[in-house]
Amino acid sequence: MRLVFAGTPEVALPSLRALLGHGGRHEVAAVVTRPDAPAGRGRHLVRSPVGALADEHGIEVLTPHKASDPDFLDRLRAIAPDCCPVVAYGALLPQSALDIPSHGWVNLHFSVLPAWRGAAPVQAAVRAGDEITGASTFQIVKELDAGPVFGVLTEAVRADDTAGALLDRLAEAGAGLLVSTVDGIEDGTLRAEEQPPDGVTYAPKVTTEDAKVDFTAPAVAVDRQVRAVTPDPGAWAEFRGERIKLGPVVRLGAETLEPGELRVERKRVLTGTATGPVALGEVQAPGKKRMAATDWARGARVEPGERLT
Repeated sequence: MRLVFAGTPEVALPSLRALLGHGGRHEVAAVVTRPDAPAGRGRHLVRSPVGALADEHGIEVLTPHKASDPDFLDRLRAIAPDCCPVVAYGALLPQSALDIPSHGWVNLHFSVLPAWRGAAPVQAAVRAGDEITGASTFQIVKELDAGPVFGVLTEAVRADDTAGALLDRLAEAGAGLLVSTVDGIEDGTLRAEEQPPDGVTYAPKVTTEDAKVDFTAPAVAVDRQVRAVTPDPGAWAEFRGERIKLGPVVRLGAETLEPGELRVERKRVLTGTATGPVALGEVQAPGKKRMAATDWARGARVEPGERLT
């Protein structure tokens, strides 16, 4: 089939590579990605990861500011795709765009729908303590992530999974699911089924404020919260009025510390929660590199009774 692939960040790259390397069965005629954005100290405009990969392969790159832009819609009609696979494109698609490909827009979403519809399904699964998550391919409709589902895969959530590590595994596995979905649509052997009305949950975009660690919560919740926002936007707390970034923590036993209270030991740094303490992993102070918590504590000369807030 003639395809136009829509995606923006690195998590979309395994799917685009899989479609490009699928023995020439499908033609990726163009990609749609978010416009070039300023990055780095010089704030120079930088192509998205998907756009950069398309450039490497000599594929046309479309970067509309809105998918409703008339020039974009005209170009999409001229390309005349049979189907538009989507992975983390990052913008809403109007009905005028959805109507162009004969087989519609097929999204790879990183949850087992109808659970965790929305922008941050992997982060939500980690924070909720889900034992199983997965990925789904579905037909995009106007309602958020509510279209009929073509295929599903499942993936165990490991006890030490960060959102980043889990998303990396799902991106690789999901690429195969997306390719098989496109194959099945072309063959006429695959039909989408409506999502069940029960079990719908939502996963909105994670903000920096969501990543502020709540040490008044139980240790299990602190552990999940930190892992859910690692690496992006990154967990943080305040120490002596300054924001410090925190890596994943380790839950400990029944020692008692007040929520946020620090205890520096020879080989570990403990912080209290509503239940047992946790051991800090890596810490990054303002203007510093990430370092082991014990190195940070020695450099900061943490005093007894000081705490993270």
